[in-house]
Amino acid sequence: MLERVEIEVFLTLAEELHFGRTAERLRLSTGRVSQVVRQLERRLGGSLFERTSRSVRITPVGLRLAEELAPLVAGITAAVRRAAEANRGVTGELRVAFLGEGTAPVLLRAVALFNERHPDCRVDVREAQLANTRSSLLDGSVDVLIAAFPFDGMANGPVLMTERRVLAVAAGHPLAGAASVSLEVLGDHPVVQYPAVTSAAFKRDRTPDRTPSGRPVPPGPVGATFSEMLTLVALGRGVLPVGELSLRYHPRPDLAYVPIEDAPLIERGPVWREGNTTERIREFVRAAADSAADSAADSVAASAAATS
Repeated sequence: MLERVEIEVFLTLAEELHFGRTAERLRLSTGRVSQVVRQLERRLGGSLFERTSRSVRITPVGLRLAEELAPLVAGITAAVRRAAEANRGVTGELRVAFLGEGTAPVLLRAVALFNERHPDCRVDVREAQLANTRSSLLDGSVDVLIAAFPFDGMANGPVLMTERRVLAVAAGHPLAGAASVSLEVLGDHPVVQYPAVTSAAFKRDRTPDRTPSGRPVPPGPVGATFSEMLTLVALGRGVLPVGELSLRYHPRPDLAYVPIEDAPLIERGPVWREGNTTERIREFVRAAADSAADSAADSVAASAAATS
């Protein structure tokens, strides 16, 4: 069984490939780092690093050991962190964000219930933009994002809201007066594109490159923000499938929104980085699901009362 200091020194040196920087990170002396490495190599019966006066290189055996050890250590660290968080309760700070005005009410209901359950945890709420949704989750500036599914490469929570799809077209577009359209019309008109940083799975869902029958969809210009994309539509540069909440939050005299009769519902909910699944995040996702269920039940009750 390897000792903790051996694992820490080995993995840090495998990353830094420099004895001095390794010693500085671990707050050890360079001599102690060298001693631990030699001790580990004797234990394993071979070299893990090739050292010269100018460089340090990891051997194939060392590289394989590092690749196998790193996820195990990360898993142990995460398990210990989760246990510590569970013992001391949900405290600290949680940073949550919403993408699009339509998701803000869902987020605010979740925050209210979470605050009620965990008053010792401060929740910081902010709005995300298309350009920084993924980067903010990766760099930790946002812990949980309420956004549309699918969001590839991230953990997705339960569906909190659904909405029908409509086609945004310019007010003077030939489709503007239609009662509804089919997804097949995407093959007849350029479709405005989301920015490159947007989730690939999301773009395939919202702006497919083929119609249901297999016809190619001509790509239109790329917009940097959702408002910019709608402006491109208003200018007649293309059409854009969006959620029906756009009628409420983005009403514009230069746009028309036409129902898409054969499109699946849009689903929205919490998204977060899998490796950042803390007790705070789990409790927030639970609060979001519970608040969404309560809101749905209230809506059903109100509808029943209105018709009785």
